[in-house]
Amino acid sequence: MILSLARTPLLRTVSVSTSRIVPTVITRRCLATTTDAKDTQNLVEKIVQKYALDLPEGYLVKSGDYVTIRPHHVLTHDNTGAVIPKFKSIGATKFNNPRQPVFALDHDVQNKSEKNIEKYRKIEQFGKDHKVDFYPAGRGIGHQIMIEEGYAFPYTLTVASDSHSNMYGGIGALGTPVVRTDAAAIWATGRTWWQIPPVVKVDLQGTLPAGVTGKDVIITLCGLFNKDEVLNTAIEFHGSEETMKAISLEDRLAIANMTTEWGALAGVFPVDDLTIEYLQKRQKRLELEQFEKGNGSASHPRINDQTIQELVNNPIKASPNATYAKRLTLDLSTLSPHISGPNSVKVANTLAALEKEDIAINKAYLVSCVNSRAGDLRQAAAVMKGKKVKEGVEFYIAAASSEVQKEVVESGDWDVLVNAGAKVLPAGCGPCVGLGTGLLKDGEVGISATNRNFKGRMGSPSAKAYLASPAVVAASAIAGKIVGPNGTTQSTAEPKFTIETLNTNKEDDDSSSTEVLPNFPSTIKGELLFCHADNLNTDGIYPGKYTYNDDMTTDDMRKVVMENYDPKFVDIVKNSDVLVGGFNFGTGSSREQAATAIKSRGITIMIAGSFSDIFKRNSINNALLLLESPELVNDLKNNVGTSDLTKRTGWNAEIKVGEGKVIVKQADGSEKVYKVGVLGKSVQELWLDGGLEGWVKQRL
Repeated sequence: MILSLARTPLLRTVSVSTSRIVPTVITRRCLATTTDAKDTQNLVEKIVQKYALDLPEGYLVKSGDYVTIRPHHVLTHDNTGAVIPKFKSIGATKFNNPRQPVFALDHDVQNKSEKNIEKYRKIEQFGKDHKVDFYPAGRGIGHQIMIEEGYAFPYTLTVASDSHSNMYGGIGALGTPVVRTDAAAIWATGRTWWQIPPVVKVDLQGTLPAGVTGKDVIITLCGLFNKDEVLNTAIEFHGSEETMKAISLEDRLAIANMTTEWGALAGVFPVDDLTIEYLQKRQKRLELEQFEKGNGSASHPRINDQTIQELVNNPIKASPNATYAKRLTLDLSTLSPHISGPNSVKVANTLAALEKEDIAINKAYLVSCVNSRAGDLRQAAAVMKGKKVKEGVEFYIAAASSEVQKEVVESGDWDVLVNAGAKVLPAGCGPCVGLGTGLLKDGEVGISATNRNFKGRMGSPSAKAYLASPAVVAASAIAGKIVGPNGTTQSTAEPKFTIETLNTNKEDDDSSSTEVLPNFPSTIKGELLFCHADNLNTDGIYPGKYTYNDDMTTDDMRKVVMENYDPKFVDIVKNSDVLVGGFNFGTGSSREQAATAIKSRGITIMIAGSFSDIFKRNSINNALLLLESPELVNDLKNNVGTSDLTKRTGWNAEIKVGEGKVIVKQADGSEKVYKVGVLGKSVQELWLDGGLEGWVKQRL
């Protein structure tokens, strides 16, 4: 939570050189004994241990620790264009390790404008100048490339400036998102900071019925546990050998990918025989490609005999007595196909229930990093073989990568989809992120195998978007309404699940105080402006259609902030307002403009019931102050109401920064004091320097 982050020093001012400009590790605990920590480390902690720097001798990391990490790799995509000026502005001239970053152009690949082509050309040239691995538009979605090319490798900690880096957990890597400012710091120093989150153990039991996929598993989990039960945690998936063997590698990638939408920072599967078999199969294909290019028997630099054998010889597993914050169980045998929506991943219904509603569709999509791999396309082709897309329905397909497309072309499944009437898009993100051809228009209904269906993300805010598995999307495209393929096991029965809180230790010291640094305001005042919605996502705050327009100025941002949530917001907000959100504010993508756009309206500080961690990270790095107060948010909901999306409350706040309290005078003159976390020295330092970019620049 932001409270604990504020109480505990996040960063320490240190003397630095160009090789060490990222803050050193600060931990919350005294040095644990080796025996104590060794017996209780979970898989996430063990992977972090490999990549944590500057630890005291014998120190074993645990959830809650702030650590300096050197990620195995860091991916940037189209947003490389925005990271480059950050990199230059902090005074960096060369990469700490050119083998660490990966550039992959994948988001706006349909945009053939001269401006975008020039942007892509500059990114490619920048990568070439610094000898960074680069993948051009059309090669595929960056996350898929990270898997195919072995950058995201089992037991590694690999990050990306994109929220779906969670996907790497499907192959047993710890994949987690960072933000653009972090990416620039990693380029320059090889390092960034991370707080190890609470870890939740998810025990999967039984096996999936016929026709039920990994997409159904994660949709079900998002719908069952939709009250922030796993918000800002890392997920470890466990299960018997029989259970895990029945979950394909592609299904694992899909489940791990959408732990992002579930609210988690990572979702990690174990490395087992299935993982090794996938890597060996991939190795053979890579070696064949090398041979066809005339490179003889040259081995791949990351997926080869040596790296695979190392996994077999030195497995990393959670300790038998590993500690977890919570334990969830889900009986896979009780699942049936599920669908998210409309316009929310928190709402899930059985396919059987939605079929009864006879929901007509206008568009269907089989695209994105979650469900457009070879197995997904084959499932759709099996449903569509010999059939045609319903007249009046547009069905769009895009392979996750050129490698995937080549594979399904060879198998004949691609032609099945095209002959059925599918409209082919280039390998990339496209409509999933609201870019390019085929977006939803006003009043339309779409069903998609993508990972997000936030209002306005895939087109018009007045459209309705549902999420489902590839087979259900294909069947719906044929029928012209939401249905499942023939023979799919369907039920309206509730899945069997349990949830148990295992670690209830809470940080005390609610009455703590801290020194207020010179030039930092000891008191911040303003009227509370209330945007009540829970799970307000970054697409609502800053629409995707602006995200990759690098020419957007601060003045441009201030005109469009909250556009998809409430177009009236820009006419209601005033400078120096204290913006109050609901719970899990800022969920969704890693776009930092969600924070900077709010700042553009003259807002210095925000309060919410809770924040999504990726939004929290962006805010801290960009000098937007955050506090959490569930009590204040609930009071506003009860007394001011939720009839208006944006509401001037008439409640005036006086925030005592060093004392950790907010004094609120209500419209009737009554006062109430709310306890919040203090804004620690480290957060104050970042604010005074204008954010992490300025903080690093000052210390170069």
